Amino acid sequence: MTEVEQVSEASQPLPRAGLMRRLAALLYDGFLVAAVWMVLGFILQLIVGTASNQLVDGVVQTDPLLDALLFTIMVASGSGFYIWFWTKSGQTLGMIAWRIKVESVDGGLIDFKQGVIRYFAAWPSFFLLGLGYLSIYLDSKGDAAHDKVSRSRVVVLPKSHRPFD
Repeated sequence: MTEVEQVSEASQPLPRAGLMRRLAALLYDGFLVAAVWMVLGFILQLIVGTASNQLVDGVVQTDPLLDALLFTIMVASGSGFYIWFWTKSGQTLGMIAWRIKVESVDGGLIDFKQGVIRYFAAWPSFFLLGLGYLSIYLDSKGDAAHDKVSRSRVVVLPKSHRPFD
């Protein structure tokens, strides 16, 4: 690519990422987060042992305190995964694969506060029948509900973008 093409490409605003690209990246990242959760669950099981579990009428019952601890660990590790990647590079591993990036409305990286807002606003966006994500089609700029709330946007990077340079 010539310098003139690079300059013109850099001066044009990047297009917003569509729903399918976002969901594909989310699926990729879901596999990574699930793997982290399995390792953390295994470590917790090694620490507390198997005596906290019992089989009652064919149903495994665990200690409610252990359940609450595991849920807290899962929320902390899941949010930590996304927020760390978003604030350090703007991309999770799934986002790198699909050439999308989250950025602040001014074009820079999002900060920690924006990451927390974005992460916790994305859950209702997804679980309320995907309405927060479907708002991409209603918004004039193509932003999802959690993009608006966190003052961020998800853009498609050009094919020439190299994430590890």
